[in-house]
This record gives sequence, C-alpha cells and structure tokens, in this order.
Amino acid sequence: MSLSKHRRVAFTNPPPPGTLTARHEALCYDPFEVRLIVFIFPLKSIVKPRSVSGVEMRKRQAAHIEAQPQAPGQPRPNTCCLCWCGCCKCLWNDDRMERSERQTCTKMDSIEAAEEQHPSLDEVLSWARSFEMMLRSLEGREIFQEFLRSEYSEDNLLFWLACDELKKETNPSMVDEKARIIYEDYVSILSPKEVSLDSRVREGINLTLAEPSNLMYEEAQLQIYTLMHRDSYPRFLNSSVYRDLLASRRRTCLDT
Repeated sequence: MSLSKHRRVAFTNPPPPGTLTARHEALCYDPFEVRLIVFIFPLKSIVKPRSVSGVEMRKRQAAHIEAQPQAPGQPRPNTCCLCWCGCCKCLWNDDRMERSERQTCTKMDSIEAAEEQHPSLDEVLSWARSFEMMLRSLEGREIFQEFLRSEYSEDNLLFWLACDELKKETNPSMVDEKARIIYEDYVSILSPKEVSLDSRVREGINLTLAEPSNLMYEEAQLQIYTLMHRDSYPRFLNSSVYRDLLASRRRTCLDT
C-alpha cells in the first residue's frame, strides 16, 4: 500500500458509531496526489466554558452590597468568589484595601524620614579632610557616587563596594557566586562596566578564578581605591555638588 493510499484509509475510515458528539469536516490536499480527502475527527473533549452573563454578575454584586455589615467578633460568611475585579463590598476586599493603605502610609513615612536625614556641617567638612571617612559615610558615598556618575566613572565606586562586601562574606557558596558576579561585571573585558586594572593585577585575578576566595580582589580594590583618591576625589571637593551641599549646611547652621 502506498503512503498516499494509506493516508486516505486513515483519514476516511469512520470511527465507531456513538463515539462522536460533534463532527468537523475539513478539506486537505494529498501531498502526493492532486485530489481532495475528507477527514473526520471527534470534538468530544472540546467543552465550551460556561460564562456568567452581565445580568447575573450584577445580581450577585448587588446582593453583597445590600448585605448587612459583619458584626465584630463574628465569623465571616462565605463571601463571593467573583471579587477579583475589586468592585464589590466583600469583607476580604475591605481588608485588602485597608492593608494596602497601611503599607502605602508606611512607605511614605519611610521616604519622608529618609529625606529629613541630612549630613551635618561637621560631617560634610570631615569629607574634605579624609577620603576614607567619606567612603565610610552613607551620605558621603551617595554624594560622591552622584559626582562620579556625572563623570561616567561610577563603576569604580561600585566595584570597590562589591569587593568590600565580598571581604565580609564567610559562606563558601556565596563567596563563589559573588566573586563570579564581580568578575563578570567589572573585570571581564567583555563587560561594559569594566574598571581600569593593570595587566599584573588582572592576571592574578584570572589565576584565582578556579578557587575563589573573599580576598581575591583585595589588590584590585586597592588599585581602584588609589585611582579614586588621587584622581576623582580632588575634583569632587572642587565640584558644585560638594560646594553646594557645604553652603547649604552652613546656611542651615546660621538659621538655627
């Protein structure tokens, strides 16, 4: 039997009686012979989902809106399951809205509290005396990072912070993961955020990739620290970013 003849038998052989609840006929072309073949297949497993009409939906919602409020301490009734749209007065929906409002208020309070925390005049002046002190200050790092971003050298500070975090890690699996991420983000020549390291330091890092440790970037971190201290830090102290902040802190002290 040829392949074309076999296909005609498979397509046209009718199923046993009583097995079809619906019949769908379609036309297809035999790829080997130019003739039409009629095939039949059952649609018994295709079930149209039952939809809820708009009138029934409004009736269910109206029934819950007109329901008596739940007294405190009483168990909840079996509320409707059609409240995904949030348009009815179900008790779970009220609780959800109340939780959302509390979370929003908490977030806004945190943002306002963070905005109110400004470095003091003494702290801002200390940044001009010590580069190390500025890096250890959260506000100092944020201001310095803003300046580095304007010079397109923010990656130097991010690399230094990542290495500093790696030094504090003691979990071997986390050390491996963080060391790999630092290499891919800041050391690899394929990374758009590659930092400037000399060939000797880069070669030393490549030799320790097989067995990474939390101190494998210590020499590279020191090199980037020196670069920021000698190059970026003096320009930061003379920038408008630092001078405007210093003038603002002085005006605040005079007003108080």
